[in-house]
Amino acid sequence: MSNKMWGGRFSEGPDAIMEEINASIGFDQKLYSQDIAGSKAHVRMLAAQGIVAADDAKAIEDGLDTIKGEIEAGSFTFSRALEDIHMNVESRLADLIGPKAGRLHTARSRNDQVATDFRLWVRDTLDTLDVQLLELQLAFVAKADEFASAVMPGFTHLQSAQPVTFGHHMMAYVEMLARDRGRVQDARQRMNECPLGSAALAGTSFPIDRHMTAKALGFDRPTANSLDGVSDRDFALEALSSASICAMHLSRFAEELVIWSSAQFRFVKLSDKFSTGSSIMPQKRNPDAAELVRAKSGRIIGDLNALLIVMKGLPLAYSKDMQEDKEQVFDALQNLSLCIAAMTGMVKDLEPNLKELKKAAGSGYSTATDLADWLVRTLGMPFRNAHHVTGSLVAMAAERSIELHKLSLEDMQTVEPTITEDVFSVLSVDKSVRSRTCYGGTAPVNVKKQAKSWLKKLEKEKAAKQ
Repeated sequence: MSNKMWGGRFSEGPDAIMEEINASIGFDQKLYSQDIAGSKAHVRMLAAQGIVAADDAKAIEDGLDTIKGEIEAGSFTFSRALEDIHMNVESRLADLIGPKAGRLHTARSRNDQVATDFRLWVRDTLDTLDVQLLELQLAFVAKADEFASAVMPGFTHLQSAQPVTFGHHMMAYVEMLARDRGRVQDARQRMNECPLGSAALAGTSFPIDRHMTAKALGFDRPTANSLDGVSDRDFALEALSSASICAMHLSRFAEELVIWSSAQFRFVKLSDKFSTGSSIMPQKRNPDAAELVRAKSGRIIGDLNALLIVMKGLPLAYSKDMQEDKEQVFDALQNLSLCIAAMTGMVKDLEPNLKELKKAAGSGYSTATDLADWLVRTLGMPFRNAHHVTGSLVAMAAERSIELHKLSLEDMQTVEPTITEDVFSVLSVDKSVRSRTCYGGTAPVNVKKQAKSWLKKLEKEKAAKQ
């Protein structure tokens, strides 16, 4: 028996294997709300243009509302034989209102229909992600403000480098997330063109008003080229690219949480809400939420790569390969949303161990650069010479297994006779971080100022979104 939605071209139904590989309803039913919204905008335009009678358009709209209610109530039966969300909706519409349902597909194709639905879903999801990222920024800002003066080691190569403040470290992620939000907003702005009316690939001979449907669906304008309108998936790739970079940022902090919460570091404590135990070792407290965020970043990045590979060899315009565009996007953006929510919870519940952080901040000769800077600033020594002198003093301290500030003035003067007692004024971690007052530096006064500025900006943005 032929598929009644295909028309008369096919005399036989699809083979079971063909039906299995061809059907997308298992995942694209997620687009039901966008599909119905697009259909309602389309039929209203058809009625306004005199292409479809007003009574027929009204019956179609009412039928679509009924279908949406059935889907949301869980009483709608999705059929694999009808392939996708579009044909499932149209078939049910025919059951409800009869032959009038057939007028809905006038002047459109599944090609422009799915491109429109997919854009609407991605756009809605990007808006949600932007709000979530704003909340995560606020969580980091709150921690930064609270611990603006708490010293901790800063690392390069995961080796102790220079002292920084815990607040400064938190604010680094506020900046990263701001760029993530910028990419999300930029992708949303660029994708906000409506493909509906491009039809299969060449447009349509019906006197449609594409500007009307674009406006009704909240798009800035219709797409300018019908071939591009149905074949473009840049918007999905940009969304995945933005998601991948954001996931990478979340993964970096997740990695730090895994390290910091270990018994070897003891920098932070994660709450019970985001930790698990071991089935065999009762002492264990595992940062599973952070580890899963770290792992999911690979999955999200993989989704981007998968869609790039799907699209890279496709000629214009539409090919069935593009049915493989949605699962990656659904998977990546939904997992990113989950990761952001988990990370927001972890940041809010995070308890820094101030004693351990301060102890570690002074280890590894972390104020050596402060000593070199003092030699330049106070003694007028060229920096390269100061670097050499400081290196010699660090070697002396390391040989004696003591910290740099434990060397006596006399010891230091054996390397550089002009060093004075004032040198000890720069060798404490607290004085080190307080001295970093240049713009973007770790000084507590800087952190407080940046945190207050970001808090004001973010709260204003949040109020505007509510």
